Amino acid sequence: MRRRAGELLHGQGDLIPPAPTPVYEAIIATDTPASALNWLRKGSGAALLAQMAAGTLTVSHETLDAHPRPQAAGYLRAALVANMVLPARDEALLATERFLTDTLAGIRSPADRRLVHAYATWRVLNRLRRSAQRGDRPRTHTRHAHLNISAAARFLDWLSEQEIILDHAGQGDLDQWLTGGHAHYRVRDFLGWAARSGHARPLLVPTLGSNPGQATSKDQRWALIARLLHDDTIDLTDRVAGCLLLLYGQQLSRITAITTDQVITAGNQVFLRFGRDDVLIPEPLAGLLLTLVREGRRYLAVGSPTTTIWLFPGMMPGRPLTPSRLGERLRKLGLRAQPARRATLTDLAAQLPAAVMADLLNLAPTTPVHWVRDAGGDWSRYAAQLARDPSHQTR
Repeated sequence: MRRRAGELLHGQGDLIPPAPTPVYEAIIATDTPASALNWLRKGSGAALLAQMAAGTLTVSHETLDAHPRPQAAGYLRAALVANMVLPARDEALLATERFLTDTLAGIRSPADRRLVHAYATWRVLNRLRRSAQRGDRPRTHTRHAHLNISAAARFLDWLSEQEIILDHAGQGDLDQWLTGGHAHYRVRDFLGWAARSGHARPLLVPTLGSNPGQATSKDQRWALIARLLHDDTIDLTDRVAGCLLLLYGQQLSRITAITTDQVITAGNQVFLRFGRDDVLIPEPLAGLLLTLVREGRRYLAVGSPTTTIWLFPGMMPGRPLTPSRLGERLRKLGLRAQPARRATLTDLAAQLPAAVMADLLNLAPTTPVHWVRDAGGDWSRYAAQLARDPSHQTR
């Protein structure tokens, strides 16, 4: 591994060039040398890294942007950023800006083009920037933003075909548009912005009723929990992540965004911070959680730094596991995220008041109210019960 990596990055001299040295160190530190050797031998990203090391290409985001293989360049970019060779930049924001450019090119009317550009700039992109400033979780995809921009463009294009301008469109026109299917309801965000900005009349896009689907049965849920807690043949990543879903009702996007500093030890107790409060984690999950923090996840990406802030690092250097990938892993164990989370929240709502659920599990205030109502919870005497038994699982 050292010889191959050294040959790739030596350039013209005998020493590793300064720029990619951290990447070289990360490559040779891998726990999966066969995968790393294969990447060095066949990977387009490795060939691009060699050109940077030789000085024929500059080590920059612009060089990677111009590469004809975006996937390979994106992987190398992640490695260079994770090892602090390149500065980080907001890839989600840039991806949305590129998507906007492509969308605008397909809009026939100049007036509609200007309107979509204004909406995307002042509403969609501005929201992404605020999210990035909060930095509360990684943004590994921008599907929601792209769908909203597409809905705005398609609705305006449809109005043009009907020879209707936006500020003359009425509720009947909108209702006709909505008959096209669920995807058409995405126009709600655009129309709300357009009405507030004086570009359209206030129009109502009704909220679609959601089909809650079937929850995992109680027996199946507890059988899955027992298996994850005690079956040592299951990967530790899946055991801990599955338990956080089945015991605490955490979304996959929040599970994958957990950092190691959210795991807190106090004496012989282990706490996990989902929101503002530290939730006491009982054994044997506490032991599994500490082992995962101490030993880390197996099979990290080639070029990943030896240390990471993520509890569940993914297969892109420096980034966490994606929710979709975690969902795939759990499904192989017979654990489907939505039915399992539905069962978990229903069970918790029967035991906890909505306000306590919201605080402990970092839920939106309205979410636990919905689950407590569905579970038939009655907490009118909760204060009296708490006064008699003030012990709880937070500190």
